[in-house]
Amino acid sequence: MSAVRETYADFQALDTIAFGINEADAASHSQFKDQLKLPYELLVDDGLKVAETYGALKPEGGRISRTVVIVGKNGRVIFRAAGAPPPGEMLAEIRQANEPFEATS
Repeated sequence: MSAVRETYADFQALDTIAFGINEADAASHSQFKDQLKLPYELLVDDGLKVAETYGALKPEGGRISRTVVIVGKNGRVIFRAAGAPPPGEMLAEIRQANEPFEATS
């Protein structure tokens, strides 16, 4: 998510909260966050329950596969991609989700 670090202000401008999550402990997260100068929080997924919920476990199980999930303000997933998609792609999805819905007649 270092690319998100570089574009963090763009995510904030869209009223978006970014964070990372994995099974490492809080002390490890703190050290990693400081080392990479990450502007967002890293959360602990104890027991991999969040990774399982969002389909982010490796097929062989037991480990997280890097996955980006964006949840809209309505609680629905608006974007999901394996790996590290470009921030521009994520920002475009957030912008689209934030556009007012127009009913067609």
